[in-house]
Amino acid sequence: MTKTLFFYVVRSYLRSVVGILAAVLTVFLVVDFVDRSRAYTGEGWVWDVMRLYANKALVATQQLGPAALLLAAGATVSTFRKRGEVTALRALTFGPASLYVPIGLCALSLCLGLIAFDETVVVKAGRRVDEITTQRFNRWGDWRLYYTPKQWFRRGEHVFFLRAGSAEEGFRDVAILTLTPDFKLSRRVDAEAMYPLEGTRWKLTGVVERSFSPDGRTQVRSLAETEYDLGVPSHSFRIRPGRPEQMRSDELREQIVARAEVGLASRQYELALHNRFAYPVAGFPAALLAVGLALRPNRRGHLTAAIVEGLLITVAMWGLMVVCRTLVMTERLAPSIAAWLPTIVLSLAAGFLWLRREGLLYLPRRRELASPAR
Repeated sequence: MTKTLFFYVVRSYLRSVVGILAAVLTVFLVVDFVDRSRAYTGEGWVWDVMRLYANKALVATQQLGPAALLLAAGATVSTFRKRGEVTALRALTFGPASLYVPIGLCALSLCLGLIAFDETVVVKAGRRVDEITTQRFNRWGDWRLYYTPKQWFRRGEHVFFLRAGSAEEGFRDVAILTLTPDFKLSRRVDAEAMYPLEGTRWKLTGVVERSFSPDGRTQVRSLAETEYDLGVPSHSFRIRPGRPEQMRSDELREQIVARAEVGLASRQYELALHNRFAYPVAGFPAALLAVGLALRPNRRGHLTAAIVEGLLITVAMWGLMVVCRTLVMTERLAPSIAAWLPTIVLSLAAGFLWLRREGLLYLPRRRELASPAR
């Protein structure tokens, strides 16, 4: 009986997840198409739009997944209550765990699946969305913010201006500024090309070196080719263009280290790395919270109330994520805290409802708080 009940709840929950995810995904894609339809022109635009929205659907599935888990949990339990099945379970001495456990385990499995889905599918789909939008429909948005090559780097006392090239093939048309501890220019090296050697040594060709003494004198020398120990290995300049959300976890870790070494901002990449796990996992406590809300005594509205409550929680969590992201970008909050805070809030709320229902958390009512009038 217990095994039959478990799989019955799981099947009902999975049907709700698929139905709700398909519904919200359809609404999102239709609204997005209507909003951007004027930009879709040119020969063969229909096929390109189909490719674009096929990839957008993959990205949106990951973005809307936790919300669908939340809404489906509330809808499933509310449907059980409406059909009298929750009352029947109580009559058979089945407690709330008979709903919490199967929905929780199913939601947790789907959350882990969303993490793998994001890591293997969504990162590639996101890049294709940007490529089609910019190259085919000439809609740039904030594309330049993430794809413009980085040219200025700082490592220790050196500031590098690398106009072209890569860490593997070498850089062309470079300028290296050496600064004193009080931030004054002590040397400037301009070179036609810069190639990595072993360790932190580099070969420069077509060099013009200018040295600036404290008394204001300048010395200039020209060299056809020379070597410098610049205190920075070649891998430190492996700065990849692109949105951090479109990078795999290992690439994000590499970019965080590389950017920190050359003085570039890395907080957005740290936030993206933590969100790779924190955002999908938020669907687990969200589903448990929805179950707790749907099992409240004397609850009214059933399915409609479950959908409204789920939407309100989703909007609140997305709002909290936006605020946390802003605090991270302004260096007022650590990326790890910002990423996991919504999950922690949902977990505390779900735990609170569970403890209240089990009688482990007692909150006195207003009548008990009021003192006798004498």
